[in-house]
Amino acid sequence: MIELRKDPISSRWVIINDSRDFQFDVNDTSCDDNISMCPFCVGNESFIPNPIACYDKNGNRISVSDENWTVKVIPNNKPILAIEGSVLRKAEGIYDKMKGVGAHEILIETQKHNDKNVYKNTENFIANIFAVQDRINDLKNDLRLEYILVFKNHGKNAGETISHPHFQLVALPIIPKSVKDEMNVSKKYYDFKERCLFCDIIDQEINSKLRIVTETNSFIAFVPFASRFPFETWILPKEHLDDFRILKDKFKIEELAEISASVIRRLYKALGENISYNLMIHSYPLKENKIDYYHWHIEIVPKITKFNGFDLGSGMYVNPTIPEESAKFLREAE
Repeated sequence: MIELRKDPISSRWVIINDSRDFQFDVNDTSCDDNISMCPFCVGNESFIPNPIACYDKNGNRISVSDENWTVKVIPNNKPILAIEGSVLRKAEGIYDKMKGVGAHEILIETQKHNDKNVYKNTENFIANIFAVQDRINDLKNDLRLEYILVFKNHGKNAGETISHPHFQLVALPIIPKSVKDEMNVSKKYYDFKERCLFCDIIDQEINSKLRIVTETNSFIAFVPFASRFPFETWILPKEHLDDFRILKDKFKIEELAEISASVIRRLYKALGENISYNLMIHSYPLKENKIDYYHWHIEIVPKITKFNGFDLGSGMYVNPTIPEESAKFLREAE
């Protein structure tokens, strides 16, 4: 069974999927020690579904039979949501639910299983950016879908189950509450001040310089003022852009790849090569028209601390590091 159920108290949608595996052994090494069994490695194509698309090092779409791919996109064979069916929103007493319809794809970033440099390599980030944009543009034509979340789980503590470098893309029939909350707060700010909240944050961070990790002409990476986790880092375009898909300028895409790779290199140098982290892209919903109050961004969260009863019970985060000191540490880590 795959369905979405809405919590009437928090208004948060939860995916119920009893076909998904969950692990008790956090020390499971997955395919690390047995590359011959890694489903993403060349030669093991029989382990995975047929590719959806392939891309070369410049992000150009190529034939799925081309062996010189840089990024390969496949359906997840154990998807969070099912591609078939209709949404079918229903009520069950006071509760709301719908069918678990959506899409779940994997973007294999490299042909090499233990390619540590893929996370530091600007070229790979360029290919990933074009591949992600192409997949979003394709999936947005499905009228059942409302939002697409692109993310990376790197390392066991971040939820990684296969160590071969890869991104994931999940297309949802709803807008996630975290994104909706960002949009609501941003809209209230815009309605009051007639300015984008994210743009004002960027201006303040540039002026204060206290929390900047690194920046380029078009992008800024900084530790948020009220960061939830140690060394949490956000990357934003300095120009107001609500949608990740509309970033088309070749030089700006190269800048985004450069600053993303720079942040990952700094995290590795500051926290060690084995650091786990999650990376998420927040962009605006698929069916929204152009909006002046939202600003797409990337969130990178190293997994150093774990949730406890206070975090879960209060909904608050306890960050044991000072954001300004975290930013200084990362600035000096390049």
